[in-house]
Amino acid sequence: AGARAVLQLTGEAATAAWHRKGDYLVTVAPLAGAAAVLIHQVSKRQSQAPFKKAHGQVQVARFHPSKPFLFVATQTAVRVYHLVKQALVKKVLTGCKWISAMDVHPTGDHVLVGSYDRRVVWCDLDLSSKPYKTLKYHARAVRGAAYHPRYPLMASAADDGRVHVFHAAVYSDLLREPLIVPLKILRGHAVAGGLGVLAAAWHPRQPWLFSAGADGTVRLFQDV
Repeated sequence: AGARAVLQLTGEAATAAWHRKGDYLVTVAPLAGAAAVLIHQVSKRQSQAPFKKAHGQVQVARFHPSKPFLFVATQTAVRVYHLVKQALVKKVLTGCKWISAMDVHPTGDHVLVGSYDRRVVWCDLDLSSKPYKTLKYHARAVRGAAYHPRYPLMASAADDGRVHVFHAAVYSDLLREPLIVPLKILRGHAVAGGLGVLAAAWHPRQPWLFSAGADGTVRLFQDV
């Protein structure tokens, strides 16, 4: 029982995400400058900063599901870096004023971004360096955006107290565009102090969605 490891960061942590193999963790401390992004290897108890200088204020970082790529979102753009070659692979301009959340599709070819200016943006990395689709269903700032790891589902959570669930299908045929269809709106969280749903996360195997709200509750929606 108790903590197995404690990570010492140079600034206040905003986000953290695991690599799919479970040995690496990436953390983001937006105000820490060049050390805003740190990659931690659990087995060796080591941490390193992959970047020597900051390219804007980093908001979120995520690993690619199968390649040695790291997705880094600043306030307006998403950059994709090759960690082994230490090189920039792609830069995507999202059209957002301030990115709040990001997720990477299980294929690694699509990125979902949420923003404080109420946008949910889908970026197809094979198609363009600009958004494939911009969704404006929320009335207030978007706090969470997530793809399901197995099912063609995605969700967005916002300060309006609602979670929107979409059918989100991608195809192996590169000439066929992704299909995004609104499915339902999940309600249950109360808005507290101007804040609503702060995060949303899918179950790794089931079509279940967890949401965390400023009202101090975590809710599970089954078979969405």
